Amino acid sequence: MSAPLSIPDVTFVVAAYNSADTIMRAIESALSQEGVTVEVIVVDDCSTDATPALVAAIRDLRVRLIALDRNRGPGGARNAGIGAARGKWIAVLDSDDTVRPDRHRRMIERADSAGAQIAVDNIDVVSLGGGSLRMFPEAQLARMPQLTLPAFIGSNILFRSEHNFGYMKPVFERRFLENHGLRFDETLRIGEDYILLASALACGGRCAVEPSAGYIYHIREGSISRVLRLEHIDAMIAADEAFLQRYALDAQAQEMQRKRMRGFRQARSFLVLVDQLKKRSLAGAFKTALADPLALRHLGMPIAARLRRLAARLLHPPSHAPMTAVERSPLGDDPHTSKG
Repeated sequence: MSAPLSIPDVTFVVAAYNSADTIMRAIESALSQEGVTVEVIVVDDCSTDATPALVAAIRDLRVRLIALDRNRGPGGARNAGIGAARGKWIAVLDSDDTVRPDRHRRMIERADSAGAQIAVDNIDVVSLGGGSLRMFPEAQLARMPQLTLPAFIGSNILFRSEHNFGYMKPVFERRFLENHGLRFDETLRIGEDYILLASALACGGRCAVEPSAGYIYHIREGSISRVLRLEHIDAMIAADEAFLQRYALDAQAQEMQRKRMRGFRQARSFLVLVDQLKKRSLAGAFKTALADPLALRHLGMPIAARLRRLAARLLHPPSHAPMTAVERSPLGDDPHTSKG
């Protein structure tokens, strides 16, 4: 049995819901970090499978289980883990993903050399068949030593952003999160990652960029078909409005935020239009199109075709080829969808 360290370098927070088939793989990858000390906090979000039993049976004192008494969603589960964390750095790991052994040594070194309180890195996306795609071109990240708030907001504009940095999995200095009272927004089921990182940057956090891919995103059954719904858009609009009220942004960040809000409005009109067409409400569709003509152009980008192209690349990928924007999202460029 391994003895726990009082102050580990990294606390992994793993929100888990019915993750019995992948949770052990995720935990093993976290415990296999080289050059840093770790603890792993698994927060079970009221699973109905063997997830909590599997974690409870682990004979390693670096692993702790928190069993919630009600389902709180990915944001709430992660907040419970952050509240119990002891590490200098906080790293969120989805229960069906993994990390490479040198990831956190690289990220902490990168953050320390830049005097940063946050660090992000590249991501490899692995298909069900084992094919791998690099999410961002390494050369692009190498030219970007720091991720700024305007660049981050600008990369998260629906239907427009070429490289969506909202998919990145940041590590945060725990003291920085505590000093600024930063936590995940528990009202969001999609986009909670974005708001937390945007808030950290708006608080003056410096974010270092590690170009190598240390996080491995495993596509699971059904994850490709997950798309934005109207309630997701409305919740993200409300969260962004609260973000704008809370923080004073510079001119460049404000301009990117205006573009992001326009993207939300277009996406909302598009989803309303699609719903009206499905219901054969031609009058309603015509009214929506008149109110927002830009919603019409998205009808020329069929989601099914995007998914077929993504599936084809995952089955026959070029080695470590960067993903295109349309392949990263069923809608083209929707913000990061937490797998919880």
